Amino acid sequence: MSTFWSLWIIVLTLTNLALILWVLLANRKVAVKDDDDPENRTTGHVYDGIEEFDNPLPKWWFQMFIITIIFTVIYLIIYPGLGNWKGIYPGGWTSVKQLESQQEKALAQYESSYGVYSQMPVKALVDEPKAMKMASRIFANNCAVCHGADGSGALGFPNLTDNDWLYGGSPEQIKETLINGRQAAMPGWSAILGEKGINEVTQYVLSLSGQEHDAALVEAGQSIYASNCAACHSADAKGQYAVGAPNLTDDIWLYEGTPAGIRQTLRMGRNGIMPAQKDRLRKDKIHLLTAYVYSLSQED
Repeated sequence: MSTFWSLWIIVLTLTNLALILWVLLANRKVAVKDDDDPENRTTGHVYDGIEEFDNPLPKWWFQMFIITIIFTVIYLIIYPGLGNWKGIYPGGWTSVKQLESQQEKALAQYESSYGVYSQMPVKALVDEPKAMKMASRIFANNCAVCHGADGSGALGFPNLTDNDWLYGGSPEQIKETLINGRQAAMPGWSAILGEKGINEVTQYVLSLSGQEHDAALVEAGQSIYASNCAACHSADAKGQYAVGAPNLTDDIWLYEGTPAGIRQTLRMGRNGIMPAQKDRLRKDKIHLLTAYVYSLSQED
């Protein structure tokens, strides 16, 4: 802050404080004239038949104002509040330093809880009720909005309670997903395959999962699949964790598994995003969250 604005703030602050004190002291007592009736002395203001008595502030009220002003003066001496004046607080008080101090205390407190669990293997944490209770709250605050309160997912958001995984369901794979996030990369094929090719592949995909399909189009769809889709979904259509390509042979669908839903996926592609949590959650919280997500898909 420039010297001019610093002085501007100092002068305004101290002037206002002095004026407040002067008004307070000037109205402490009321001058009494000889012809005044001490029992009926008013200010002369009348409203709706109500008159305002001209009495000084109650003693306790006046004293509270004085204490407030004294506190203000002491505060402005100790803490920054007068332009560039940094106060006499040891080390120089700032809101940043206070925040850092509070964070250090919080981390020390969390170390006694989160710190203990951060050293335990993920699979061992699943059998720790207290750890899972803590992890469930982390899930509720950060993941439930997309995956649902019970982890069962929704259209476009994976179900975490089954064993069908896009990027793998091992503790290491789940933690990798949480730390760095995931970006789906299913391209749109409308311009390449045309509507006829889209429909043929749709019928083939329907046949893979045992759904009702047009058998006359399956062979052509299989040929297109082998040329364009097998690289990601694999030749047997069971998918690959490495690229997040889903298994097309089961009845679990991230998006609609209906003919219309499959055609929409083929036409436009899918590019869902799982946001990275490394900049939002500490490592110990991600470790607990990994254990919780892992536990959701484990049979009791």
